[in-house]
Amino acid sequence: MMTPRSWTQTNIDLDSARWHHRSVMPPDPIYMDHNASAPVRPEVVEVMSAALRDLCGNPSSLHWYGQQARRAVDRARGHVADLVGAEPEEIVLLSGGTEANNLALDGALAPRGPAGRRVIISAIEHQAVLHPAQALQDRGAALVHVGVDSHGLLLLDDLAAALAPGAALVSIMLANNDVGTVQPLEQAARAAREAGALVHTDAVQAVGKIPVDVGALGVDLLSLSGHKLGGPKGVGALYVREGTPLAPQLLGGHHERLRRAGTENLPGIVGLGEACRIARVELGQVATRVSELRDGLEQGILGAVADALPNGHPDLRLPNTSNIRFCGLDGEALLLNLDLEGIAVSNGSACTAGTREASHVLLAMGQRPEQTLESVRFSLGPGTTRAEVERVVEAVAATAARLREGGV
Repeated sequence: MMTPRSWTQTNIDLDSARWHHRSVMPPDPIYMDHNASAPVRPEVVEVMSAALRDLCGNPSSLHWYGQQARRAVDRARGHVADLVGAEPEEIVLLSGGTEANNLALDGALAPRGPAGRRVIISAIEHQAVLHPAQALQDRGAALVHVGVDSHGLLLLDDLAAALAPGAALVSIMLANNDVGTVQPLEQAARAAREAGALVHTDAVQAVGKIPVDVGALGVDLLSLSGHKLGGPKGVGALYVREGTPLAPQLLGGHHERLRRAGTENLPGIVGLGEACRIARVELGQVATRVSELRDGLEQGILGAVADALPNGHPDLRLPNTSNIRFCGLDGEALLLNLDLEGIAVSNGSACTAGTREASHVLLAMGQRPEQTLESVRFSLGPGTTRAEVERVVEAVAATAARLREGGV
């Protein structure tokens, strides 16, 4: 399997080695960072190549070329809608999960006006929710962070307390990108809607990995991103329940039913649609197989490495994600040493990579700042094999032992 960049030096200096690349990749690399970005499916590459080659028209043009492009966009929109149980006209096609989250928070609150309104988010949201929510607070909204327990599970009683009169918008991620914990979103959404608040969920990590149905969840807005489920980077979507007021952030033409101006990214949208189509077909089978591999990986590491502890909920979590704390070890040192062997893992969100800040997710779960730096995330994908899992277990055990002895 193809894998991204890796590091140059063999003697690892954590302050200077992060963004240095080596020119030669080790043989047989292993990619276990699917939560950061999944490899693009070959079928997706094919349909995107065909779109680049054959669909020159603007989807808004009335001539034959434009209508061919429009049909491709509509077909892709339908695949996205089918994957999350929505109607095609409820899907807004965007540049990715970050734009979807920004549009959801700012666009949903704008018709009501932020001043004096209460916005409620969980303490473990992605930066693409945390920062737009902070911007709303800067413009006059009241911002409330609801905590989680030691497994990263939302405290529903705290949410109920925050849902006093005046709550306008609640944003709770469906599945956490760092530890994989899946939230009790149906209960949270029900309580929020009863309090008169709109409900948004950042489902970027969940869509394509677990069943997602917007009707069953009871949400008004849902964000997803193409590159998390085998589609291309730079494309995503926002589900907007019929009748939900939403002010656009990008102004211009009449694209996306006046909800997002700009000529559509046709090849990206076609790729997103194909990735969603494949995910819907393969979802149950892939989830079962990947969860078995993840369990084998986790059990192997916990059995081979002393003082290793799992982070996240033991049961309510994504089937592909294992986050492990290696007590007394620097997680980034472990990551970099594994990368030298061609094994790609992560120690947090790719959007914070290159920093040495404590994980806000693990802090919210009760860990001390220095403890949060001891964790590594392993996120598997459809192409992960049992042989790769066995090799990673061996490499982690050997590297951890070497690091404990003071080696590099």
